[in-house]
Formats: sequence, C-alpha cells, structure tokens
Amino acid sequence: MIGLAGAGLLALGAGTAACGPVEEPIEGGGSEPGGGSGSKKPGGGAPAPGGKPEPAWQHATTFDGLAWIAGVAVVDDVVLVSGDPLVARDLATGKEIWSRAEVTTPGASMLIADGTLYLASARYDGNVIGLDPRTGRDTWRSRLGDKEYAQPRVIAADADHVYVIAGILDKNFRTPDNVIAAIATGSGKVVWREQRDHGTDQYGITAQAVGKRLVYTDFRENLTVRDTATGHQVWTKKVGRTSNRGFAVHDGLVVVAIGERLRAFDLETGAERWSFATEKYSRFNDPAVLDGVLYVSDTAHGLWAADPATGKRHWHNKGSLDVAAPWQFAKVGDVLYGATQFDKNGGVHAFDPANGKVLWTYNDGSGDIDRWYLAAGGKTVVGLHAKKVTALPVG
Repeated sequence: MIGLAGAGLLALGAGTAACGPVEEPIEGGGSEPGGGSGSKKPGGGAPAPGGKPEPAWQHATTFDGLAWIAGVAVVDDVVLVSGDPLVARDLATGKEIWSRAEVTTPGASMLIADGTLYLASARYDGNVIGLDPRTGRDTWRSRLGDKEYAQPRVIAADADHVYVIAGILDKNFRTPDNVIAAIATGSGKVVWREQRDHGTDQYGITAQAVGKRLVYTDFRENLTVRDTATGHQVWTKKVGRTSNRGFAVHDGLVVVAIGERLRAFDLETGAERWSFATEKYSRFNDPAVLDGVLYVSDTAHGLWAADPATGKRHWHNKGSLDVAAPWQFAKVGDVLYGATQFDKNGGVHAFDPANGKVLWTYNDGSGDIDRWYLAAGGKTVVGLHAKKVTALPVG
C-alpha cells in the first residue's frame, strides 16, 4: 500500500497508509582535517567556497544495509532510500512525499532508468514492477515466466530494457542453473533470455547497461559483455576477483579494479588497453569516471586521478591513515565527494579534484562502521549511512 504525504493525496489500494520511519534530530556535523565538528542544527545552507556544510535535513530510514551499490538515489529532486517501507522525500526540504510498504525485497537497489524505478516484486510472485518515483504508483509490470523460473532480480535498466537474472527451477524446485534476460520497457514482453553456463552463480552480479552493451561481473571472476538488443555474448573472460563491487564504463572502455591493478578493456573486443598498479600490499576500490576524469581509491588510503582513455595518471594523493578511503564518488560543481566504509570516523569527504586534498568531512556522529552510500542532485549531496539519510547543501 502507498501512503502519500502532502495535501489532499489519497492512498492507493485498500488498507491504511503506511507509516514512515520515525524522524530523528540532526546529529553529527562536518569536520575539517584537524578541526572541530560543525553545527548540529537542521536547515543548514550552502557553505562558503571551500567551507563545510551544515545538513539541510536528516531523517531516520528503514535501510537494511544490504543494497549492493545503489542504496540511495536522486531523480527529479526526489530522494529514494532502499528499505521497507520505501520512502520518497523532497530533495530540498526532506519532506516525505510518499511511503509505500511491502514493495521492496531485502537489499533492493534503487535502479532508475528513464524516470522509472525498477524492482523485483516483494510478493515473490515472479513479477518485476516499475514505479514512478514522484508518486510511488505502479506504472509498469512484467514477468519472465509462469512456473519455470524463480523470482527474477533486476540487475540493470535503460530506456529500452529491464535486465534481470533468475534461477531455472528443476523438478525439486532447486535452481542449479540460471538465465539472464531483457524485458522491453514499452511492451513488457521478454525480448531475449540466455541461459548462463552451468555453475555460474546468480548472485554477486554487478551490471551496467551502456548504449548497445550490457556489462557485468560476477563472483566467478568473469567479466562479460552482451548485446542489449539480442542478448548475444560479445565476449567474456576470466579477469580475477574484482576488488569490490563497481566498475566504470566510459568511451568504449570497461575499467575494473582487480586486486592491486586497475585494468581497462575494450568494450567491443575485450582486449586490454591499459593497466596500472597501486602500492604493494594494497588493492584498488571501485573506480568512477566523472566529468571525463577517472577517480579511484586504494586500501592504503590513497586517492588517484587518471585519464580514462589512456590510464595516464594526473595525480596520486597518498592521503593519511587517519582518513578513510572512499569507495563511491559524486561530483557537484568543482568539488569531488567520496563515501567511506567500515570506519566510524569516516563519512562523506569533500576533495579538491585538482590534487585529492581533503577539504572537509561530514560524519553523522553515530559511531557506526557501516558503509556510506552517496547520491547527488542539483547542488545537494545525499548520504545514506546505517539508519539515517542526510542532505548536505554544497552549492
């Protein structure tokens, strides 16, 4: 059921409106390297150039901490946080727009394409659903099959297709094999489905749909590229266990962190184009390409910037063991932002993109070591950590 916050909006379906998470007061604050904490008051404004922000708003969430990469998303000035109930908030004010219970499965990722949020049905009835982020209403529904497949899971989406993976049920209702498939966002019909090799795991998959190619990695150390229109496997190769979860696709290259090396492969052929190594006994975290620059951190707390086309290094800031390394990035204006993980003193770092210097850090004061998730919209950075979502005005 959907609970819609705002004037005169009615709940869809039978029953009472879902109750959203209990709101909590603002906690924590920004800190500069070697400096004190920022204000804990709500309603903070944008900081002076180079200054640390005060939270514009902060609310409790029902986030379960299981989302693979996209625990929080911003679309059309609406903030969505994975959890049950699924709650949408206004980016500027934090006001609840709608709340909908029993629509997300545990660990649901906020995968949005062409203005629609795609989710596996929380009823485990074989359906995949599309929601309008502005209203929470169902706008699309489809399924992979009636009886032969276990519950499909959405792994990626674009304007034309929703890409899912599902186990193939045998006579004992086990799933020794699985398929990857594309469903048309227009008609809801299955466009293609391809059975994966026996023994490949249906979990641990990270995927991106970019142009005519679907790219994904898995726990079996494979990097695979398929044609989005036909499902044809363009190429696949064993590359070794990727360092974490995410990879970058940019201008015909797939950039993947594999242990102590960052490697770039040609999107069409799979040929390796360049690679470089981090420091000994260290490994790279998830890379990202923002405004034409490749950013990546390592487990030695260093931060790197490079040309994604050539791998040529722009700079390497070795950082400090006192500053947690980011695993997820966003860029707003002329500042790079990074979300940390597994450090109670981490949070959202602001970096100078010219050299990787830390400008300030926002920490919510919870003392929780859970990873932070990051999203940006307009001139606001949104951080999700443990059971709180916080909006930081940065522009």
